[in-house]
Amino acid sequence: MLPSTTQPSDDHDITLNASLEPHRFTLEPFEARRFANLCGQFDEHLRLIEERLGLEIRNRGNQFEMLGSADKTLAAETLLRKLYRETKATELSPDLVHLYLQESGVEELVNPSNTPQVTLRTRKGVIKPRGANQQRYVKAILDNDINFGIGPAGTGKTYLAVACAVDALEREQVRRILLVRPAVEAGEKLGFLPGDLAQKIDPYLRPLYDALYEMLGFDHVAKLIEKQVIEIAPLAYMRGRTLNNSFIILDESQNTTVEQMKIFLPRIGFGSTAVITGDITQVDLPRGTRSGLAHVIEVLRDVPGISFTHFLPKDVVRHPLVQRIVEAYERHDARQQSKTEGKDA
Repeated sequence: MLPSTTQPSDDHDITLNASLEPHRFTLEPFEARRFANLCGQFDEHLRLIEERLGLEIRNRGNQFEMLGSADKTLAAETLLRKLYRETKATELSPDLVHLYLQESGVEELVNPSNTPQVTLRTRKGVIKPRGANQQRYVKAILDNDINFGIGPAGTGKTYLAVACAVDALEREQVRRILLVRPAVEAGEKLGFLPGDLAQKIDPYLRPLYDALYEMLGFDHVAKLIEKQVIEIAPLAYMRGRTLNNSFIILDESQNTTVEQMKIFLPRIGFGSTAVITGDITQVDLPRGTRSGLAHVIEVLRDVPGISFTHFLPKDVVRHPLVQRIVEAYERHDARQQSKTEGKDA
């Protein structure tokens, strides 16, 4: 008796082919200049989108064909249509494409959420948080009295905190804004720096000033500082104060000691919101001194009414190279830590 042979099912072939069926669409109207702008030199913009979304993009003229899962190909089409609209008035660059990927939020493109997008209004315009994590961060600030934004440089945590403060001031939800920063940078002491107190701490608060100027304008910021509606002070000056109806931003909080953080947090009074930002990988405290930020994450993690938003290298909204630098340092630190643990064992 001959062994029975099973023929491959036609249905199976159809299913397999369907899963590999390319997603096709056409960009209209076709203009050679705009299209070259969209694709970039040697199609570098398309390659960047391929890499980030994990799919394959082919095109002939303005006709596109994509291979990948349905959700990712639809997300890529949405992004390319948005970028093509931008080519009408904007010269695209890899940096700008990277920012659009961040703004759209790859996670949001692939898994679109139905939650409404948060925007912040300032005197100079509307600020829209980029990506899912920035949206969560701003929503947390609006919903909680004490908020922590923790992550690497370039993720927008300080800028968005200032935007929330300006928005609250413009809506008259708070009466003043306090910008606070520990004056411990690379071992420098304030007493050795020239000038009065404001001149001593101004360089440390420059990122906060830059954000305020962008949102309110130079003249208006100067008037608000003169009227003490915006107050700038080193952390040491918070001792003994109770801050009601205020929006308080403690920036670079990784450079607070445990004692300073314990002094700062009880200063927050009725009708006030506090945002504490920092990066626990960039501590400038003397060797052996524990960071107040690292400590407070452990202590307050489960306390209701306090939010923690952790930013990752993929949330960086500066030059794409910044993201790669941050990731490289994280990998190096992880290797060093594993070596140390291996020696201890």
